[in-house]
Amino acid sequence: MSRRQGIGVIGGFVGADTAGERLAPAGAPPAPGAAAPEPPARYRAAVPALAFYFDVTCPYAYLASTTVEAVAARCGLDLEPRPLLLGGIFRARRVPQNLSEVLPAPKARHNRADLRRTAAVLGADPPVVPPGHPRRSVEALRALLVAGPTRMELVRALFRAYWVEGRDLSDRAVLARVLADAGEDGEAVVARIDDPAVKDELRRRTDEALERGVFGVPTFVVGDALYWGVDRLPMIERACGVAATDAPGPPVHPVDVYFDYASPFAYLGLARAERLLGDHATYRPMLLGAVFRAVGQVNVPLATFSEAKRRHALADVSRQAAELDLPFRFPSRFPMRTTLPLRVTLASGCLASAEGRALAHAFFRAYWAEDRDISDPGEVAAICDGHGFDGAALVEAAGAPEGKQALFDATERAVACGVFGAPTFVVHTPEGPELFWGSDRAAWAAHAAAGDRRLWTGLWDDSAA
Repeated sequence: MSRRQGIGVIGGFVGADTAGERLAPAGAPPAPGAAAPEPPARYRAAVPALAFYFDVTCPYAYLASTTVEAVAARCGLDLEPRPLLLGGIFRARRVPQNLSEVLPAPKARHNRADLRRTAAVLGADPPVVPPGHPRRSVEALRALLVAGPTRMELVRALFRAYWVEGRDLSDRAVLARVLADAGEDGEAVVARIDDPAVKDELRRRTDEALERGVFGVPTFVVGDALYWGVDRLPMIERACGVAATDAPGPPVHPVDVYFDYASPFAYLGLARAERLLGDHATYRPMLLGAVFRAVGQVNVPLATFSEAKRRHALADVSRQAAELDLPFRFPSRFPMRTTLPLRVTLASGCLASAEGRALAHAFFRAYWAEDRDISDPGEVAAICDGHGFDGAALVEAAGAPEGKQALFDATERAVACGVFGAPTFVVHTPEGPELFWGSDRAAWAAHAAAGDRRLWTGLWDDSAA
C-alpha cells in the first residue's frame, strides 16, 4: 500500500517509522464533487467510514469539527457525523456533567493551554467558554437531526455559534437565526424539534453511541477501533497509512522531563523524549503519588474511570507502544510502589547521558513489559547490575537519609513547577515555562523547545519554575 502524505495535526506521536508530527494547519475539506482518494486497504474490505460522535457543548469536539473532514479525505474514508446528547452519555457512565469543575487547578490550567495550542495548530479560532457553560444543547442537536445530521457545514455552524460567537443555542429564536445563516429555513426546522420522532431519534443515537463504547466526545470509530479525542486523529491517519511529516527542529530552549515508573504513559514518554530531545533534556524523577496528593488528585486515576474509558485507556497505551515499537504488557501488580527504583535512579546519576539512561528505560521495561516487581530490592539490584552499576550499593544508598531526601526534593520541585501527572515536559522559553502533560504531547514539547511560538501560552509563572 502506498503511503499518502498527510498532516499529523496534533498528538505528538513519534513511531518507529515516523519522524514527527506536522504542525501546519489541517487544510480545507475537499471541494464538493471532488473524487475521494481510494480507501486504504486496511479498511476497504470492512467499513470505509469514519464515524464522528459529538455534542456541540464540547470544545475539543468543536476543534475536531474544523479538521475531521480533511482527515477523512486523506484517509479515503466516508465521514459520518453522529450527534449525541453528551449529558446522557455522562449520566450513563456516572461522571460529572461539567468535568472542568472537578479538575485540580494545575490540570485545569493545562487544559486551557491545550485548547489554545490545539486551535493554533489547526488554524482555528480558539474556543471561548460562554457564560453558563455547559449550556443546553438538546434543541440544537434535534434541529441538526431535522435538517440533516450529515451536513458538516451545518455542524460547523452550530459549533461556531456556541464556541466562537457565544450564542445561546437553547434560545429557539437564536437557533433559528443560526440555521437560517447556514441556508436552512430556521423557523421551519425549529418548529419540528419537539416532534416525538425527533426526540426518540436523538435518544436512539445516544444509546447507540453507548453501545459502541463511547464515554466522551469527540469520539471516532473506524471499523471496530474506537479513538477518543481530537488528538487521536493523527493516529487514525497513521493506521490508514497516511505518513506524517515535519519533524521538530533542533531544540534550543531547556526542557525538563518529569517521570515516575508507576505510569505506563511515562514509560512511553521517556522513550519519546529520548528520541526527540536526547541529552538536551534534563530528566527528573518524582514520586507521582505524592504529586497527586499535593494537587488533590486520586492516587490511581485509572480506578476511577468508567469501564468504557478504562478499556480505551488500555487500548490507547497499547497502540502508542506499538507505534514506538516498545514491548508492553499490563502488569499483574498494579499500582506499583516505585520509591526504591526512583531513589536508586537519583543515587546512580544515570540520567546525565543516553548510556546511563538505559538504566531508567530498563526499570520501565521491567515493570511495563516483563511484569517484574521493581519494588523488590533484589530485582532492583539485579537490573542495576545488568547495566554496569553496583546494585547492592545503590539499594543501600536509596535507604539512606540522603537518598530519601533527594526524592522528596525532586517531588517538591515538580509540584512547584505545576506538574500534576506523568510524564510532564516543561519547556523553559524566553517568555516563561510551558508545561506539556502526557506522552502524546512530547512532540509539541519538542516543537516548543525548537522555538514554535504557537505552542507558547504564557499561562505558567516563571518564578515557580
